[in-house]
Amino acid sequence: MADCPKGRLIIGKSSEPSKEVRLGKRGAENSAHPLPRPAILAWICVRACGGLCYQVSMTTRSASTTLDAAAANAIARHLKRNRSAMLAALGRLVRVESPSTDKPALDRFARLLAGECRRAGAKVQISRQKKAGDHVVARFFSSTRGRPILIVGHYDTVYPLGILARMPFRVRDSRAWGPGTLDMKSGIVIALSAIQALRAARIPPAAPVVCLFTSDEEIGSHSSRALIERLAHRSRAALVLEPAAGREGKLKTARKGTGEIELTVHGKSAHAGLNPQEGVNAIHEIALQIERIRGFNDPATGATVNVGVIEGGTRSNVIPESARASIDLRVVRAEDAAPIEARFAALKPCLPGAQIEVRGGFSRPPMERTPQVAALFAHARRLGDLVGLLLEETGVGGGSDGNFTAALGVPTLDGLGAVGTGAHSPEEFVFADSLPERAALVALLLASIPDTLPAQ
Repeated sequence: MADCPKGRLIIGKSSEPSKEVRLGKRGAENSAHPLPRPAILAWICVRACGGLCYQVSMTTRSASTTLDAAAANAIARHLKRNRSAMLAALGRLVRVESPSTDKPALDRFARLLAGECRRAGAKVQISRQKKAGDHVVARFFSSTRGRPILIVGHYDTVYPLGILARMPFRVRDSRAWGPGTLDMKSGIVIALSAIQALRAARIPPAAPVVCLFTSDEEIGSHSSRALIERLAHRSRAALVLEPAAGREGKLKTARKGTGEIELTVHGKSAHAGLNPQEGVNAIHEIALQIERIRGFNDPATGATVNVGVIEGGTRSNVIPESARASIDLRVVRAEDAAPIEARFAALKPCLPGAQIEVRGGFSRPPMERTPQVAALFAHARRLGDLVGLLLEETGVGGGSDGNFTAALGVPTLDGLGAVGTGAHSPEEFVFADSLPERAALVALLLASIPDTLPAQ
């Protein structure tokens, strides 16, 4: 390899043997690393002039592409000029409401979204659903060779139909407000804008691009999980356009696995004054069980068990014959899920005559920070540096559809969507400037993710 030119990112096929190069970043101490062929061969050097330079060479089954800092910044400038168009597209999506449990509204939105995708150049397939809203699969750059890159997102929101009357879409002070602006209709706009930016810059993608936009992420992804996993199995990487973490715009490289348990207690009713001894108090029993369950929390592993809802009883002068608790489950590691489920299954009644039922369990596996996930983040961070984005990573407690893709071993990067705050609340908004910035990052990822990422 020749010396890397200042600020230049070169993507293409390498014919050079393995060699040792010096790696340095942000003033960190340099160390020698052997970089094997044909995986990514990279160096990061700080030149005497102070410029941070990159060369990345990767072998893929797609055509070789050279992407220098000028081309990367051309993409960024194109998207910045199109900020108003991106906000207009976001407005079109937000003004068509899409509550997770309203199939007619969801299907109406799916038709709108399919039209947006076709205008961006996609071949669109609608995955029809009997009860849930229809899912949208949009395929771009189908003539490009290689395993595709999967973009994952959802269009359902937590808000009821009619919320726009109280929470209209509006743009003020460089912020876009409205139901679903952050979570995650802005992510859809970012994905489509990134694809259009590649076309405008005449930069070929590294692989075909498949966008999956689902209708039920906010309520568990029960109808879409099989489709997500089927598409992910065929993909080299999954990019999840959920919102970034915090105002810093951190990418998400880990998420907790999630689930829910419903604990039901059956007792026996009686008069609280005349014959209380003949009753079995279901609320008393469930209170005793909750104290047991509290011990299932494990700060050492990050496993949490939270009793969030309790229902029971009819009147204060009646011994309650039934009670119910809904319990949220979260784990950092997949290996911790089964032991927690087993502890719930082993619960026994405390009071004579009481009966308990345990239903449910984990429904989303955790997204763990595997070496492949770490490699994809490292690649994104290098690309972000080209366009002035200083990217950081974090793990979060909430789940997404990225949990499913990562659990299959597919390199997954989450939180690539807009930056903002207030998701699921009347204060939900995105920073308008984050739309073109994140779209530029997604475009660069689509242009450069190799078929196989080296472990970090």
